[in-house]
Amino acid sequence: MSLNLRLPQLPDLHEAPEKTDAEGCIQCQMGSKLVLFITGHCHWQCDYCPLSENRREIDWMYANERKCENFDQVIEEARAMRATGAGITGGDPLMAKDRTIEGIRRLKAEFGPQFHLHMYTSIPFRIEWAKDFAEAGLDEIRFHFLNLESKKYKETISACSKAGIFTGVEIPCEPDKEKELLLLLEDLRDFDISFININELEITVGNHDNMELRGFNLSTEITAGANGSAELAISMKERVNAAELGLPDPFDGELKQAYGFHLKFCTAVYKDAGQLRRRFLRRGESTIAPYENLTEDGTIVFGAISSSEEDQEKWISEIIEETNLPRRFLYWDSDYQRIELPLVVAESIANDIGAPVSFVEVLPTFERLEMTVIWLN
Repeated sequence: MSLNLRLPQLPDLHEAPEKTDAEGCIQCQMGSKLVLFITGHCHWQCDYCPLSENRREIDWMYANERKCENFDQVIEEARAMRATGAGITGGDPLMAKDRTIEGIRRLKAEFGPQFHLHMYTSIPFRIEWAKDFAEAGLDEIRFHFLNLESKKYKETISACSKAGIFTGVEIPCEPDKEKELLLLLEDLRDFDISFININELEITVGNHDNMELRGFNLSTEITAGANGSAELAISMKERVNAAELGLPDPFDGELKQAYGFHLKFCTAVYKDAGQLRRRFLRRGESTIAPYENLTEDGTIVFGAISSSEEDQEKWISEIIEETNLPRRFLYWDSDYQRIELPLVVAESIANDIGAPVSFVEVLPTFERLEMTVIWLN
């Protein structure tokens, strides 16, 4: 029996890194950044927050998709994906400041000074804390302005920059806030920042009701981006680029002085289908078993034979005898009560074996979330 599956193809990903991108962005695009979710606690003033209910206001750490009780487990996950750095997020990491600083120190001690760490926060914290984060080893910080109010962040931003932390701003592009966002670009001329990241506003399970109240719809059927968000973000980028090059402004045709910071636009498609896919591919390459295959989409596929605990050794011995398969290519999964083996072998014996045989597709995460099961007999 021959099984032909055509996995979903990704849309064209037009974004490419620019030499002026923040290092945190470049490593994210490589898929080599560990996502360290430090706490679910936050102030919850953002109606567009995409966080799901199983993490919102829950004081627990996650390293990528793995729930962690301590930093030893975080380090294990970083090694499993061959991470070159980590992005520290939440909730808000400032709601667990001591834990955040401990995490920065532990990761730097384990992987060395070249292990790049960036952090997100929406809290204009005390200026003396900037030195604490810098001394712990934080390389980069990104401030999220609540309600696009920038002034209360100015002193904290300056303190971080002076402490040697690469400092910038990261906000979603709300399509009904064009006037406020364009004014923010002008306000940021006086800020001690190196970059501003504009993210396409995403409509998710966590914020769907709020986004519906504001009248936002999905821009297409293949993206979680809100209609109008990408267009506004691209226009903002064009304004900053035009000023840098001394060209007429795309909005009003005037010549503007250079802004003094880099603007990056990150789409919803690229965050999900690009960065996430590459991180899955990276972890899959590092952890794949001999009997598994890694797909272009970053998932892992293999064959499986259902069996009881009592019968599994008999089945394994019989498979080895009939197929000449090395023992290391057979694995007994007690949780799922199945023998896992190469898909090509499962296909070849499916019609000749007196047990259910299946095609299985999982994500290469710590918990190996099962995505697809197709019965072959």
